[in-house]
Amino acid sequence: MLHKVSPLKHQPVDFVAWEKTANIEGNDYNPNNVAPPEKRLLITSIEEDGYTMPIVTCPEDGLFRIVDGFHRRQAEKHSLKISQNTYGRLPVTFIRESKRELDDRMASTVRHNRARGSHDIDMMANIVKELISIGRSPGWISKHVGMDLDEILRLKQITGIASLFADKDFSYSKEIGD
Repeated sequence: MLHKVSPLKHQPVDFVAWEKTANIEGNDYNPNNVAPPEKRLLITSIEEDGYTMPIVTCPEDGLFRIVDGFHRRQAEKHSLKISQNTYGRLPVTFIRESKRELDDRMASTVRHNRARGSHDIDMMANIVKELISIGRSPGWISKHVGMDLDEILRLKQITGIASLFADKDFSYSKEIGD
């Protein structure tokens, strides 16, 4: 009822519905691929933070065809914790009616994928530095931020601050000179 009188009803995110996962299907043109570490991180993110973004869909033949959010749907299918928490449903929004033709949906999918950008290495190094400085272990960072230990080590090296190595995450198997 609020959506019907909302001054922002022209925005897709003004109305989010919880639809059964079985009624939501991917498309056959999405070029986006997510590597296994990022897939695991997405599952962790949804398990820890919940769904913070709805899946963008287009109603089609009694189903909801995904425009953006395929991997969020996959996370729900692969995590019993997520599925139970959402009662087997996913938050969806609907692409504007004027943009539901295949060409518009394809363009929208690519825009969504490309608009995500990439991570700045210096900023990621500073995040690792801050997390270490407040007492988070490399193991915690690995689990919650989705980095492997080698990546954390490299980012610690970029910052050039010896205190980041105080936790002694590394050791030599032999004494130097042996």
